[in-house]
Amino acid sequence: MISRIDLRGDALPEGGALRDLLPRAEFDVEAALETVRPICEDVRHRGSAAVIEWGEKFDGVRLESIRVPAEAIAEAVERLDPAVRAALEESIRRARLVHREQRRTTHTTQVVPGGTVTEKWVPVERVGLYVPGGRSVYPSSVVMNVVPAQEAGVEGIAVASPPQKDFDGLPHPTILAACALLGVDEVYAAGGAQAIAMFAYGTAECLPVDLVTGPGNIYVAAAKRLLKGRVGIDAEAGPTEIAILADSTADPVHVAADLISQAEHDPMAAAVLVTDSEELAAATEAELKPQIAATKHVTDRIEPALAGRQSAIVLVNDLADGLKVVDAYAAEHLEIQTADAAAVADRVRNAGAIFVGPWAPVSLGDYCAGSNHVLPTGGCACHSSGLSVQSFLRGIHIVDYTRDALAEVTHHVVTLAEAEDLPAHGAALKARFGWKVPQQ
Repeated sequence: MISRIDLRGDALPEGGALRDLLPRAEFDVEAALETVRPICEDVRHRGSAAVIEWGEKFDGVRLESIRVPAEAIAEAVERLDPAVRAALEESIRRARLVHREQRRTTHTTQVVPGGTVTEKWVPVERVGLYVPGGRSVYPSSVVMNVVPAQEAGVEGIAVASPPQKDFDGLPHPTILAACALLGVDEVYAAGGAQAIAMFAYGTAECLPVDLVTGPGNIYVAAAKRLLKGRVGIDAEAGPTEIAILADSTADPVHVAADLISQAEHDPMAAAVLVTDSEELAAATEAELKPQIAATKHVTDRIEPALAGRQSAIVLVNDLADGLKVVDAYAAEHLEIQTADAAAVADRVRNAGAIFVGPWAPVSLGDYCAGSNHVLPTGGCACHSSGLSVQSFLRGIHIVDYTRDALAEVTHHVVTLAEAEDLPAHGAALKARFGWKVPQQ
């Protein structure tokens, strides 16, 4: 069902050598580039017509227009199950509480008398938010993308999600309803690489955006890589992953349930348990079988995900080694199920999000913790953060110096300019003082 990697005994290797020992999904974005390149070029040259044709090929539905009518969005929220509506509204409320606190404010530093540098934070003007629509329906991803963009002050927000054959070529109605609850009325029935190209280049129906965010499959990730520079991106999201650092105090019922919860996303999803307890490892393995038998998506997602090379139970000597392993793995989601879990969590350096103790499972973060679930995957948590208000802001420095403040530092600027063999840099200052360096 799930393999074991035994790292007990010898001292753990460092850096890349340790990472090479750990399970990881194969996700070759570079190979997918050649698949998405002609799609993106077609959208660049033919706009909406190309988006429609590629949508017909991949999603099996022919559209007249990619823009979702306003009445379809309104109807979706009217027909939404009241319980689902209440859950989405609570998810939105909690996400707003957390993301509103992330907003940075303008700050001015006086460097010298008469010389200041101000950093102001300006939202991007327009964003394209991608919401997957393949194996599952993700209205929660609408919440996680839209809320931080709105709290950052972004004025233009467009959402794209694949057309669904079962819903007359519109995105899934629950996704449309989530857009309505958030006040987003610009929605496109477009998926895959063609949606990312639509956002990057623009079409007759969709103006180009400054930034694209949101998870997707390997072709979405490849399109983001290809078009990065033409448009800003949040990340190249890969298959979802969970790592659980646990000791003998952990409940194997909880551990097994949480591994399964991520495995049900996709056959490439990664589920990793890191533990110093042989007893917990054995109990978790035993617990997986009945829990899997009692759920859905077993043969097409859960079993191949758990049996794949990306999933494993990793045995370590002790908790210190376990921390080294999870830092090397840099999981998208990291659960700490140990004694004194908060103190252990404080020692973690690399993770997209950390879930502390038995009552903070990853599923809570997926929907209603208030945190964001758009997180770095594939080990990128060692250098990247999850989606936040900051993702939609740009810091701009404003430099304001008086004549006296410039005169006081001119000799340093001239000296450094000449040291770099850029005399015209220094001359730009000397010209302001009659071509003489002011005396100090």
